[in-house]
Amino acid sequence: MKLNGQKIKNAEVDGIDSNDYPDFCDAFFSYAEFEDGTPLSDDELEQLGDEHGDIINQLAHEQAADGADYDFDQDR
Repeated sequence: MKLNGQKIKNAEVDGIDSNDYPDFCDAFFSYAEFEDGTPLSDDELEQLGDEHGDIINQLAHEQAADGADYDFDQDR
């Protein structure tokens, strides 16, 4: 994933609401870094979300699934 021609790493998503499954339309990038380790500004995070909404959704699904696995394991 790139923003303004620079590669992005360590992207984190927040705002995941299980009641919003499968759309997760409230999810957003809460943190990300350029490849050199520089954190993205709030404006850059918003731009990243505008350009890569599909990745937000994918990460939200992965995070929701990880949480479900954790909850299941705790019930044993």
